[in-house]
Amino acid sequence: MGRNTMSRSTLNRSGLAVAIGCALLAPTAWAQDAVPPEEPAAQAESRSEAVTLGAVTVTARKREETLQDVPVAVTAFTADALDRLAIEDLGGLDAQVPNLTIYAARGSSSTITAYIRGVGQSDPLWGVDPGVGIYMDDVYIARPQGALLDVFDVQRIEVLRGPQGTLYGKNTIGGAIKYISRGLPKDFEGFTEVTVGNYNQLDVKAAVGGPLGGSEALRARLAVASLNRDGFGENVITGQEVSDKEILALRANLGAYVSEDLDIQLAFDWMDDQSGVRGAKMLAPNRFVPTMPPLDSRYDVRNGMPNINDTTIGGASATVNWRASDDWFFKYVLAKRESDTETNIDFDLLPAKIADVKAFYSDEQVSHELQANYDAGGRARGVVGLYAFDGEAGGQVLNNFFNLLFGDTQGTVYTESVALYADWTFDLTDQLALNVGARYTDEDKNAVVLNRGYTDDTYSVPTATVADFDKTINFKNTSPKVSLDYQVTPDIMLYGLASRGFKSGGFNIRAQATAVPRSAEPFDDEQVDSFEIGSKMGFLDQTLFLNVAAFHNKYEDIQLSVFTAYDGDGDGTEESFFGDFTNAGSGTVNGVEVEYQWLPNRHWLLSGNLAWLDAKYDEFVYLGENIADEQEFTNAPEFSGALNLEYRTPLAVGGDLSARVGYSYQSDVVATTEIIRTGAMPITQDGYGLVNAGVSWNDDGPWTVTLQGTNLADKEYRTTGYNINTALGVLTGFYGPPRQYSISVRYDF
Repeated sequence: MGRNTMSRSTLNRSGLAVAIGCALLAPTAWAQDAVPPEEPAAQAESRSEAVTLGAVTVTARKREETLQDVPVAVTAFTADALDRLAIEDLGGLDAQVPNLTIYAARGSSSTITAYIRGVGQSDPLWGVDPGVGIYMDDVYIARPQGALLDVFDVQRIEVLRGPQGTLYGKNTIGGAIKYISRGLPKDFEGFTEVTVGNYNQLDVKAAVGGPLGGSEALRARLAVASLNRDGFGENVITGQEVSDKEILALRANLGAYVSEDLDIQLAFDWMDDQSGVRGAKMLAPNRFVPTMPPLDSRYDVRNGMPNINDTTIGGASATVNWRASDDWFFKYVLAKRESDTETNIDFDLLPAKIADVKAFYSDEQVSHELQANYDAGGRARGVVGLYAFDGEAGGQVLNNFFNLLFGDTQGTVYTESVALYADWTFDLTDQLALNVGARYTDEDKNAVVLNRGYTDDTYSVPTATVADFDKTINFKNTSPKVSLDYQVTPDIMLYGLASRGFKSGGFNIRAQATAVPRSAEPFDDEQVDSFEIGSKMGFLDQTLFLNVAAFHNKYEDIQLSVFTAYDGDGDGTEESFFGDFTNAGSGTVNGVEVEYQWLPNRHWLLSGNLAWLDAKYDEFVYLGENIADEQEFTNAPEFSGALNLEYRTPLAVGGDLSARVGYSYQSDVVATTEIIRTGAMPITQDGYGLVNAGVSWNDDGPWTVTLQGTNLADKEYRTTGYNINTALGVLTGFYGPPRQYSISVRYDF
């Protein structure tokens, strides 16, 4: 329904849905007319033109809209779609969203690395902000540890591509991933699901919710998950499993519906990841131990450090929703989150003590967000928000190099950020709408750092202090946004968008101020100016959706984390290293994204995406020289895409059967950031494709049985790695999961 028949404001207020845009829909969302029992099969088949793709409502712009109404590049996944695509955690979204790269960071199983359109951050150290914002139920998750969220009891997940500063709490320069858990039901309901698979996989998920005390005024929901799997490999010396999974997770929600216009929501989530370290493969022998060549398996290791990689994360929030009048709606969110991580990083993957690191991370954050939404049913509507963030991220890293050099990196970064944002839409005509927004950010970063060398691995007798500072820097930024969208027909919309994204700078906690004095100085904030044109199109009576976006980004003061070798003992040899953090300069990122869905009849669904990305440095200054032509963007494959084909049919014996096969591809990619001028070549991965498939049966009632298989060709592919070859002889790669298959039984009540 276009604006030529009903204004968008009226459409949003009535909750009507036109089309889903680029969402991947669950089978239950295939809208179709009921076929009378007496209707012959031939007549029923002739009515296939009545079959349409259903609607998914999103809150990408802080108000309910269908995806086809949003002039933003956004992809949404319903709960059923996530199940059908066998997406177990946020990493499974990688192939299903154009120009999204997302995976578990290096040696961890629940620390996230996320890039959108070439913008992201791969360094999980405290004091460094992510480039892609992760939000759980409107609460920003500041640190990557534990943020590779497992999918259970979820309502939907939205992925917004491009800067989102005018709508979200913490400015997100590359994009935002919104994890939205199931709401509180008015009636008693729940489910339980058990999954078993190879590698002794045993997952149990369950949830229950409904009114308390027989009244809808007080409702609650509790969801739990126990996710377990043996390791993909083992430590061949100790026999311990690596790349295993052992996660417990819980979410609880309580809602008090005081009146029709006022409700209070309390939420709590907790996750404990006791999985072991991830296995990695040596890509070349370590020159310091030439008698131990790489192992054949991409997951087996010979680590000399204990198999410890533990993360605990938890959060609580209180949300007040108040409709003050027919025109104004207010929302206040108070949230607190904490996380703790202990991990052992054996860089060299050998029993020898060449590069053994023990790390402790901790994080606390408190955020406040007040939103005012206006919609009077006329031609103007929008949101104004005030956001405050107070974070304390700290930790300690104990380094042992060759059992000769011992160092201690410790410190805390305190962040205080206040932002005011607004995003407003004006219907200039029934077909043309103007959207304008802006965000003002005022942020302080205070870094307290103490890095020292020690005599031995007891770390009790200091020998030298290489960094000792307490510094504060302030960042102020105003980021505007403006877009126009034109409803050509009720089913075709064109839009143009210009926006700016901002991410604050800070201090390098790993600073080696003695050998590299500049490392104790702050690095600058980075900025993206994004220009995008696109179209949301529906054809053939809502049975075909085709959405296209093309963008041009100017990326300034790019923040990069690289390993830098230096002479640690003054003998003239660069045998030590530290994690350097610098601003590379500038780059240009161009791209095109296509998302499609086609429902030719009531049985078949074809969906997927295609993406092209051209990311190049314009300036990359190293030792006073521009080496942009030699450097490549990280996690920015030139081509990527996915194709999903699904068949669904009722069975004569009862129930519905659906079968799916999917193929995803990405071209060669640079997985790590290295200064090529120093001889350190980045870890790369050639182009590759993955095949997934699944079959699901529902008995037209509470029971569902699903058989899933992922990476069925057992393709070997690297996601990231370490290149510290110059100083430590370390060249390793971390690989994606092998072939996995499972069967799930679910009961809904």
